[in-house]
Amino acid sequence: MGWLFVFFAAVSEILGVVGLKKYSQSKTMGSGLLYAGGFGSSFLFLYIAFRYLQVSVAYAVWIGIGTAGAVIINMIFFGESKGKWRIASVFLIIVGVVGLKALS
Repeated sequence: MGWLFVFFAAVSEILGVVGLKKYSQSKTMGSGLLYAGGFGSSFLFLYIAFRYLQVSVAYAVWIGIGTAGAVIINMIFFGESKGKWRIASVFLIIVGVVGLKALS
């Protein structure tokens, strides 16, 4: 059950990052709500996940998924660099997250 909350927290964080990007480009009510709602719900889901999982592992997995997801979304939708070293770095983040999950 805790891993489901970590997943929801990570997806919410990615939505918050998209909202932050859009809000920095155009300060609209929709982008502001996506920004604040994404990060707010992310912290709420993470807080709930801590009831079921070790804080150190849940936090690391949350931040890893959120970071990798935000980079991938920004590369696909916002035209950020898709260099081979950047992609390799995201891959290493994913490997680390999978390793933490597997060992917990």
